[in-house]
Amino acid sequence: MTTQTSFDFRAATDDGALLQAYRQGEGRPLLLVSGLGGIAAFWNDIAATLGRSFETLRFDQRGLGGSSRGETRCDIDRLARDAFAVMDAAGIERAVVIGHSTGGCIAQAMARHAPERIDGLILSAAWLKACRYMTALFGSRRAILDCNPQAYAATSTLASYPPRWLEAHWHVYERALATAPVSEEARAVLRERIDALLAFDGGIDIAALPMPVLVMGARDDMVVPVHHQEAIAAALPGCRRAIMETGGHLFPNSRPDFFTASVAEWLGEL
Repeated sequence: MTTQTSFDFRAATDDGALLQAYRQGEGRPLLLVSGLGGIAAFWNDIAATLGRSFETLRFDQRGLGGSSRGETRCDIDRLARDAFAVMDAAGIERAVVIGHSTGGCIAQAMARHAPERIDGLILSAAWLKACRYMTALFGSRRAILDCNPQAYAATSTLASYPPRWLEAHWHVYERALATAPVSEEARAVLRERIDALLAFDGGIDIAALPMPVLVMGARDDMVVPVHHQEAIAAALPGCRRAIMETGGHLFPNSRPDFFTASVAEWLGEL
């Protein structure tokens, strides 16, 4: 087995945040952008697999994991600038960006602001604009976060995976409870991130994106329903779709073989 090149580094932003980042593998650069949880560890297994053929970058988003908060209020455009800061710190001018969930919003913002730096977009469990269902769901989660962080972590995890898969991987649920956002600082970061994802609207100029796009989703996703991925695909007639029947919202974790195979096949055709 070939040993992958892997190391960690820090990226500085223009408002004083220091972002913990990780670089693994060799080949075409792939930037992996996490969702609401915002930590690089979400991609650990995916990065190990894709790192056999590609160079992967992943990072803890501001205020989460090993990254500091910075001074600027968090919104999707700010998070997109942070992602470019990671690319800059790694000395990478262009990359394919893989964004899952909220990371898909960040990826869209990156593609709007600097399309010349994006070789391709993979929008995984993403959306253009939150619908009433998503607004109600995340509003409820925000209210639970304020009064009971453990219940926030529990309900978030229970909603994100197929029940049978989670039953067989119960350590995922236990780890979520063990790392619940109990501090006021952690809750403040998450409140801001929930507000940011609900405020995002990518529908205005999605059709103008010039780069190839792969849209991924799961039909049993109860957090970002598949009709959102169908709407993205309808707005981008030339895009590729990879929609699985099962996997839940966090299907890169529950269906890693399908996810990495779909990504690698699409990248091989770029």
